[in-house]
Amino acid sequence: MATQVLGMWERLRGMPGGTRLFSVAFTWKAPYFRSVRPRFVQVSPNYAALVLPKRRAVQNHIGTVHAIAVCNGLEAAMGALAEATVPSGKRWLPKGMEIAYLARSTSDLTCSAETDPDAWSAGPDVPVRVKAVRSDGTVVVEGTINLWVTDRKK
Repeated sequence: MATQVLGMWERLRGMPGGTRLFSVAFTWKAPYFRSVRPRFVQVSPNYAALVLPKRRAVQNHIGTVHAIAVCNGLEAAMGALAEATVPSGKRWLPKGMEIAYLARSTSDLTCSAETDPDAWSAGPDVPVRVKAVRSDGTVVVEGTINLWVTDRKK
């Protein structure tokens, strides 16, 4: 059974302006992510990706995308993945984030999140691999966001 987020992505992605509409709707439901203006490019079980545009509002004093803005983009990608993947009757909460800053974020970034399908049934801890990549292909941030997956309260 498709989740609400996955169903909305599937309905909108083929329409003109549909991915933009999805991105706006996603940030309406989770307003904190509006600050980075994510543009989702893929939402599916076990994978999600978005573009985080490099613009003045997310830059630091040296003109690169601020590290916390990058983390915000990674968490948005993880959230879309989790909503598209979480088994029926389960809920998820972020438990922690471990990341490494590898290079300067000097362009728009593609933030992606990926999980192994078996991880969702293996236990309460689900590791989500995340990374942010510059437009030239350089990985600027990578790491793991750990989720805690439990039964929904009845």
